[in-house]
Amino acid sequence: MTNTLLRYWALCYVELGCMIPSSGAEHTYFLAAFGHLPAFLFAWVSIIILKPAMLAIICLSFSKYLVEAFSAECEPPLMAIQLLGALTIGALSYAELGTLIAESGGEYAYYLQGFSPRAVCRTWWAPIPAFLYAWVSVFLLKPSSLAIICLTCAEYLIRIFYVWLPVCVTPSIAVKLFAAGIIIMITFINSYSVNLATRVQNVFTAAKLLAILIIVVGGIVKLAQGNTAHLSRGFEGSTTNPGNIATAFYSGLWAYDGWNNLNYVTEELKKPYTNLPRAIIIGLPLVTVCYLLVNVSYLAVMSIDELLASETVAVYFGDQLLGNAGQVIMIIAVVMSTFGAANGSCFTSARLCFVAAREGHMVDLLSYVHNKKLTPSPALLFNAAIALIMVIPSDIGSLIDFFSFTAWIFYGGAMTALLVMRYTMPDAPRPYKVPIIVPVVVLLISIYLVVGPIIDSPQIEYLYATLFIVAGLFFYFPFVYLKKALPGMGHMTTFFQLLLEVVPTDVMPDA
Repeated sequence: MTNTLLRYWALCYVELGCMIPSSGAEHTYFLAAFGHLPAFLFAWVSIIILKPAMLAIICLSFSKYLVEAFSAECEPPLMAIQLLGALTIGALSYAELGTLIAESGGEYAYYLQGFSPRAVCRTWWAPIPAFLYAWVSVFLLKPSSLAIICLTCAEYLIRIFYVWLPVCVTPSIAVKLFAAGIIIMITFINSYSVNLATRVQNVFTAAKLLAILIIVVGGIVKLAQGNTAHLSRGFEGSTTNPGNIATAFYSGLWAYDGWNNLNYVTEELKKPYTNLPRAIIIGLPLVTVCYLLVNVSYLAVMSIDELLASETVAVYFGDQLLGNAGQVIMIIAVVMSTFGAANGSCFTSARLCFVAAREGHMVDLLSYVHNKKLTPSPALLFNAAIALIMVIPSDIGSLIDFFSFTAWIFYGGAMTALLVMRYTMPDAPRPYKVPIIVPVVVLLISIYLVVGPIIDSPQIEYLYATLFIVAGLFFYFPFVYLKKALPGMGHMTTFFQLLLEVVPTDVMPDA
């Protein structure tokens, strides 16, 4: 069910990406659909909170996974993982969005096109949705994502030194320092060369698939030996509480997050109208099958209780199969997997920041590129700086919930943009189009995922997230709508332009 939902969602992003072929994902779409204010707010929240939080969550998960391999204190969000596949239907809607608006920026581009004066009417509020999305993504969603991934990678990387030692807890400060080093390394790679970043992504993706293959083969061997007793207990302890289900979906959907990353770099894709839908339609089912096979393999080796007792299930799995050697193999596999995920997160996050700045929703400096390498160095460094701040708090669970609550507000907004453009742009070319019921269903589920946890178990973090989104308005009106600038901003831009050797894209015909 979850898989089907996310598939539709991604297809809508395909339409947005193809219709608005500009980098920036949600920021670009918000700018096109709603105008400057929504796009700015999205960039604000994404750069400061969402993206750094995402990285922090992944890195913390990775770190915890490694450390807890030697302890019996863990409650993995198994229910969320099992339910996760249903939301793949949303990816189908994103496929339509990506082909309709072949511009980079993801949701930002769709908001921009669907609600901006270009698509609706010339009103002061039209750019607000796109700006708000850029605000949230640039300052919150994207950096948080990067921070989570790097924390996870760091903890596994450190834990490999303790495989043969009776150490149960990795020093928190060491994990954070390693995570910071990973963020800096990935930022350097992406700043140095787009081709290098792409090659790194390909290598680590191949390593991730190899690790999955090892787990699946090990599981098949155990199943062939008759270890099937635990498979029938997969849904024991399930709950029907609406709030708990929504929260479980947060963790489950986090595992699939990244399915809309191509929408952020639509302008850099070859044949986006063909490759964007193809990547989403093929990629999501492939990932779903891999996840299902991995979980079946886990249950062929360990019981539900053992699985719940370890936050580093893959390491425990490797230990059961091959002892210490298996632990080392799984640790290396997770390190490579999370490093690749962090590289992809860094790559797309910078594009969103770049597009938002290009549309005037962020400072101009963030839209500059290196005069020789053509990489968005200022945007990359800005995203890394916020991610480094988000590494400081290392509570992965809270980061995931905070990230998911905010992200699903804007995922629902992207579906609204798609529905609006069905009305305002009925004759626009749509290489891929989903039935109208698909974005409607995804929108309703987005509302449920946002409202459900608030009603069932309200937390102060949800209020903070809402206030952060609204806070973007205090920056939109003076700096975007009225086009004011802070004193000394021109001198600061010139300083960093000389320091980083970056220039505006409009003076580089080959950029």
